[in-house]
Amino acid sequence: MVGVLALQGDFREHLSILKKLGVDAKEIRTKEELSLVDGLIIPGGESTVINKLMRRHGLAEELVRKAQRGFPILGTCAGAIVISKEILGDPQVPLGLLDISVKRNAYGPQIESFEDDVEAKGIGKVRGCFIRAPIITRVGKRVDVLAKHQGNPVLFRQGNILASTFHPEIAGETRIHKLFLEMIKTRREKVQEPVSSTPPSHRSRHP
Repeated sequence: MVGVLALQGDFREHLSILKKLGVDAKEIRTKEELSLVDGLIIPGGESTVINKLMRRHGLAEELVRKAQRGFPILGTCAGAIVISKEILGDPQVPLGLLDISVKRNAYGPQIESFEDDVEAKGIGKVRGCFIRAPIITRVGKRVDVLAKHQGNPVLFRQGNILASTFHPEIAGETRIHKLFLEMIKTRREKVQEPVSSTPPSHRSRHP
């Protein structure tokens, strides 16, 4: 089951995409609910509000702990900001799960929002909405940039963490969610993989 953080933002749009893909999904607001899912989507919205509510509900610390153990996370727009390592010119402390530096609202006010296609590595052309989108000013060595828009990195992956500065869910785009589902499937199979045991040695028997 996939969880969608439902404290603030456009979590309903993500749930709609998952329903379209035939995936069981659950709104997540507590640590107890987080323990029931195999991966979490942090939606777009107001990063400051999402960050504050996550800490108030005890979700931030728990999510960091789970992420360090390989728990898959997808952050879109504000979600990418929340899981970043550094937010330039902003007092809020992000979760530090994705080694990028972010400048909030760098594309301008909401009236300058737009939709466009980006070519994503291993996925193909994806459609996204850029709504007061952040710009990534620094990308760590362990971060794989999967797509750029006008020279700016907009889609990234670092191990079990996937993030975009745009909203695929608002554009009705499913490819990024499909990639995230593959990440969850891979981890689930790895976790459930039986531990091989060394067969006992066969001693020769003498009559």
